[in-house]
Amino acid sequence: MTTTVTLTGTGIPNIAPGRAGAGVFVKYNDIVLQFDAGRATCNRLIEAGLKLADLDAVFITHIHSDHVFGLAELVLSRWIETQFDAVATPLPIFSPSGGAARFVKRMLEPYEEDTHIRREHTGSREVILDAREFPASFTIAEIWASEDRAVIVETVAVHHEPVPDAVAYRVTTPDGSVVISGDTRVCQEVEDFSRNANVLVHEAFRRAPLEPFMESFPRINSILDYHSDSILLGGLAQRAQVQTLLLTHLGPPPNNEAEEQAFSDDIKTGGYTGHCLVGRDLMSVTF
Repeated sequence: MTTTVTLTGTGIPNIAPGRAGAGVFVKYNDIVLQFDAGRATCNRLIEAGLKLADLDAVFITHIHSDHVFGLAELVLSRWIETQFDAVATPLPIFSPSGGAARFVKRMLEPYEEDTHIRREHTGSREVILDAREFPASFTIAEIWASEDRAVIVETVAVHHEPVPDAVAYRVTTPDGSVVISGDTRVCQEVEDFSRNANVLVHEAFRRAPLEPFMESFPRINSILDYHSDSILLGGLAQRAQVQTLLLTHLGPPPNNEAEEQAFSDDIKTGGYTGHCLVGRDLMSVTF
């Protein structure tokens, strides 16, 4: 048996060709778990060969819009896809308490008239929102497990200040483990959480291409300040002895192979000697 990790989106808030919004799914046998749901997540899931009904749960890392743009679309599209099925299970959505949890609970309100008209016209079932929240804590906590406990999801808080209540997730299957960082500075919490992981899916920002603009646009520093420097990330991955480092949420987004190689070079400069992949949408890793 194998566990598959697939990037559904590698982009940042600035829209770039070929890069959907933040997201990744982990698949073990028939269990499919989606982490974050940025713009075009539904399209990427279908392009990956899944049906929206295949999802067992969604996990949100934090409130930033580029991580949740596609979430209401995912819930409503899944409802439309399954509305005439004999049995359709609502999609559990897990989010840290605070802004992300409030967003999930309110996100379908603008669509109430739309869904009411559709239901009146077709006689379809009600849209049921299965929103679940948990406290973002620097103590590792289990928040989900499959019925047979073959697959377990744990979470820990990360450092994306001033954004409160941001978390990373770890999925453990019989094959090993994968960690999804969410948005964060390079921090001890993710390093400890990722120790000996088969795959670490981690955001990465390169400082070098932005330095020429910093004097004219000092706000660039405020953006870099709460994201992960690619060189420092290489050191984290090496210390944690991660087998494969899969880079995502790439800033600035690479436009060609040379710019992708620059991300890899930074990671090596930081000291990482393992397998580094610069993410593209729908890139997969199996273990």
